[in-house]
Amino acid sequence: MLWESGLPTVGAGLARPRRIASRFEWPWTPEHGSWLNMAECELSVLSRQRLGRRLATIAEVARQVAAWQARRSQLNATIRWQFTTADARIKLRRLYPEN
Repeated sequence: MLWESGLPTVGAGLARPRRIASRFEWPWTPEHGSWLNMAECELSVLSRQRLGRRLATIAEVARQVAAWQARRSQLNATIRWQFTTADARIKLRRLYPEN
């Protein structure tokens, strides 16, 4: 059941809400979002290493990001997680069951 203009609609009245909902993209994301944490870590490093100062043009920003990205790739930079799997199993028992 949905409310549309203050009136309850059922069945055929769902066509418009479904049409509106179909315009949205519903991406799948992992439950605990570790990829998002990795992206946030990398953006933090980028911000501290290259973007911590004022840059005059968007072209300069693009050059700085490209140079930073090339250097990170050359160094095979990785993220060091604070938790090992064993530590996570202790700290986050309910999220990491043993079996």
